[in-house]
Amino acid sequence: MATFLYGIGRWAFRRRRLVGGLWLGALLLAVAAAAVAPAAEEEDLSMPGTESQEAFDLLDERFPESNAQGAEARLVFQAPDGQRVTAKENKAAVENTLGSLDGGDQVASTTDPYRTGAVSKDGTIAYSTITYSADARDLTAETKSALEDAASKARDTGLTVEIGGSALEAEEAPGGTTEIIGVAVAAVVLVLTLGSLVAAGLSLLTAFVGVAISFGLVSALAVPLGLTDTVAILSLMLGLAVGIDYALFITSRYRDERARGSDPEEAAGRAAGTAGSAVVFAGATVFIALVGLGVVGIPELTKMGLGGAGAVALAVLVALTLVPALFGFFGRRVLSRTARRADRPGSAHPASAENGRPGLGTRWARFVLRRPVAVLMVAGLGLGAVATPALSLELGLPGDESKSVETTQRRAYDLLSDGFGPGFNGPLTVVVDASDAADTRAATDQVVKTVRDMDGIASVGAPVLSKTKDTAVLTAVPKTAPNSGDTKDLVNEIRGAVSGVETTTGAGVLVTGNTAMNIDISEAMSDALVPYLAVVIGLAVLLLMVVFRSLLVPVKAALGFLLSVGAAFGVLVAVFQWGWGADLLGIEQTGPVMSLMPILVIGIVFGLAMDYEVFLLTRMREAYVHGASPGEAVVTGFRHSGRVVAAAAIIMVSVFAGFIGMSSPTIQTMGVGLAAAVAFDAFVVRMAIVPAVLALLGHRAWWLPRILSRVLPNVDIEGEKLSRHVPAPATAPDAAAQPLPVGRHRY
Repeated sequence: MATFLYGIGRWAFRRRRLVGGLWLGALLLAVAAAAVAPAAEEEDLSMPGTESQEAFDLLDERFPESNAQGAEARLVFQAPDGQRVTAKENKAAVENTLGSLDGGDQVASTTDPYRTGAVSKDGTIAYSTITYSADARDLTAETKSALEDAASKARDTGLTVEIGGSALEAEEAPGGTTEIIGVAVAAVVLVLTLGSLVAAGLSLLTAFVGVAISFGLVSALAVPLGLTDTVAILSLMLGLAVGIDYALFITSRYRDERARGSDPEEAAGRAAGTAGSAVVFAGATVFIALVGLGVVGIPELTKMGLGGAGAVALAVLVALTLVPALFGFFGRRVLSRTARRADRPGSAHPASAENGRPGLGTRWARFVLRRPVAVLMVAGLGLGAVATPALSLELGLPGDESKSVETTQRRAYDLLSDGFGPGFNGPLTVVVDASDAADTRAATDQVVKTVRDMDGIASVGAPVLSKTKDTAVLTAVPKTAPNSGDTKDLVNEIRGAVSGVETTTGAGVLVTGNTAMNIDISEAMSDALVPYLAVVIGLAVLLLMVVFRSLLVPVKAALGFLLSVGAAFGVLVAVFQWGWGADLLGIEQTGPVMSLMPILVIGIVFGLAMDYEVFLLTRMREAYVHGASPGEAVVTGFRHSGRVVAAAAIIMVSVFAGFIGMSSPTIQTMGVGLAAAVAFDAFVVRMAIVPAVLALLGHRAWWLPRILSRVLPNVDIEGEKLSRHVPAPATAPDAAAQPLPVGRHRY
């Protein structure tokens, strides 16, 4: 691995114009493809194998004239204070508004609230349901404009009019103020860490190239592959974070090699062979974890995983080829100003930081090595305390109730709740499949009676029969809100109660609707959480055993990963369920955590956690195999990588936190969860718990049973073979950078 990547780094440095031209061409092609591609919109979540999805599929088959998951809009009318919507002038305004929509392009039907009884008991609120012949993503701009114009004209008559439903759904495009702030923070951290504007700009430039290509490809393939805006934003988020980090690690190693006396081409090769090896394995962990999201069985989650994995793969390729090429373009300007002055003819060789006052990373490592038990207890108990709220984790899917009150969807939701009860926004659809029943009407009547008699049901609508008279559909409105635990219990009670009807009549009864679908997806996520976590942890242990040829280091890494993920879940519960700090983050409505988020956070954070584990412990392993004692190996790892890992973590947290300001609840939750998880994992687990555990384990940390030593491949991530087959630098490294003999301690 190391010698192969060494050759790649040297080749990219020598052929920098070719490499730069190829990446520029790829960037232009991706941007052009995205520019001409049609835009895609968010689509409904589906979960094959669940009762809800089975019912939706049955409705599409038995009611072909309607689209069971098509676009729908609810026009909600509220009379002025002291008036009723049933008053003559208000009724005329409502009917004129609906008349302007009826028969319009893509409009399948409109309902008259005065004929369907869609007027609140106090007569102040009424609503009409407009169904469309196309899905929300296929509605034209003209169709949406007609809906908004109709509402605007009704407002001119004095009515309050809001629009709910899926017809106006649109995902927020990236590029807002908070994302720019996150990138600005990353730029400042890079400049402070590298001491060079050119080096900082190099990391940002290469990250932007990878992100632009991946974002362009996702946008270009959005329609043919059904990729949503959430997939594009996730690829942007991940590509930007890991792209900056990977370029930073290789740039930092390149500067170290230049300080050791290597010429620029040699330094580029050595940086690619050592830090590049770590980048490959770190990127591979993220890639595998994201691709593994497909085993959950949710198409949208699979697409998100594949989109993010593609962005990470591009970030690795850019880091291994374009970064060394830019070393050749920028020359000595990649070095810090101090290094450039010391590298001038007649100047002394740049001194190591250890020749003067030890750096912060060295001092911290020595502090932990002196007090490993105290550090381990404080860090472990602290993360445990933060993770405590995770015991109250509730999963759900955000609806209109989670949107800002500035949106018409949220205001429509609130009006309907006020006028018709909290459960009105989450009706349940009960489908009676009587194809094998003796009497469709009798089976349907028995289902209606069973559902109507349940305590949690507010009302049951009249059943609607299919043209073939073998399927009936009825709507049941719960008394409780869609995301309420009581509603979840009610769905399970209905499914249990109608099983008796199935036995006596031979009819099949299915409960579906958006509320039931959300409940089924949340339960599926809960059931898949532990198996997926077990697979991820098993993969982490196996991969790290290969990388570090150690048994206890991987186990320690996996346990640390569990702590950081648990703490991140605790933050999600505290913020999104309990409302702690919600106002500060612009979250206006608390409720269950988005059901996709725990598995998504586990998949992403697993890879990122292994990033820091690989980058930090590679230098420790490198020092240990060259003769340093276990304690001095820890100090060496922090001396060379501690500052860079800390900077990389700050950058990643800044990038993720930059997405919290978006209005999408999905992206907000993702930003909070990922930023918290990376912060806990990098600064508490990797910077405190890891060195404390290594100090307590001593030589045992790097022990590998003989049988595993023979079975596991030796990937040489620390570049030991590279040192034997590649000429040494012209100038020997300073004494402080030399590994100490076994048993000698300087901490």
